[in-house]
Amino acid sequence: MAEPRRHTEDPTQTSGVCLSASSCSSLTTKELQQQWRAEKRRERPVRQLLFEIPSIRIVEQPLSKHVVYEVVVMRSGSFDSRRVSAERRYSDFCRLHRALLEEFEEELEEVVLPRKLLTGNFSPENISERRLGLQDYLAKLFSVRHARHSRHFSDFFTEPEQRRAHMLLRAGQFTAALELLQTVLELQEKLSPWQKPTLMVPTLSALAVCHRDLEEPQQAFTAAQRALPAVRRYQLQAYRASLLELLVDLGYQLGRPVAQLQEELTSLRDAERGEVSLRSLKEVVIQEFI
Repeated sequence: MAEPRRHTEDPTQTSGVCLSASSCSSLTTKELQQQWRAEKRRERPVRQLLFEIPSIRIVEQPLSKHVVYEVVVMRSGSFDSRRVSAERRYSDFCRLHRALLEEFEEELEEVVLPRKLLTGNFSPENISERRLGLQDYLAKLFSVRHARHSRHFSDFFTEPEQRRAHMLLRAGQFTAALELLQTVLELQEKLSPWQKPTLMVPTLSALAVCHRDLEEPQQAFTAAQRALPAVRRYQLQAYRASLLELLVDLGYQLGRPVAQLQEELTSLRDAERGEVSLRSLKEVVIQEFI
């Protein structure tokens, strides 16, 4: 009795994966299946970050009041024990949306920001509806590649706190600045896979300055050391000499080997011989958000 024919699904004809006849003939069945699975993985939606708006608060001022939303950023796929959040108003969401539309209007055609309410802004029902709408908006925005890679997206979560931290740093309030900068850094670490590697350089540099002025040399050295690779790779010369100078000074204080850092600093200053190379890291940081 003839063996019944078994139907074998052809991976080259499923899920829109199209391979040319010549490439199919040169691949084994196993290789075709591997290529098909790789293609399917590329088609899966991005789910690395989740956004939650668990709470709101109403801020009342003498002549006005407004709603502030707590936006929590979490990693998906693994337990994320670090609860880090930023508070934003509806107007902040509007500014983000306008900025992204200027660059990616076609890509954001299906991403709609919850509409502005003319009345009833503070009713519990409307607040709850808008809270959920804004939460959904961030999720849809993140699913758009151009949006999640945009600097506007990361700035939405970090820029206000970073500016306040730098104002505190300029005023010599290093402990208060440090607290804000640590929150900014945690948010940037969550966002960093989709942003330029230089994203955290200003934050790490500011942290190094705060720790240095608070007489915490080990923490200052660690922060500066983390910033240096991106500064070297992307030729951020305004930071490079200043970071190297701080690392050399702290290295001597901590008993670390600094000969290579000192040699790099000397070579850099001999090559530049300019005002930028003579500024301290604190001066560079203070100028960042002026």
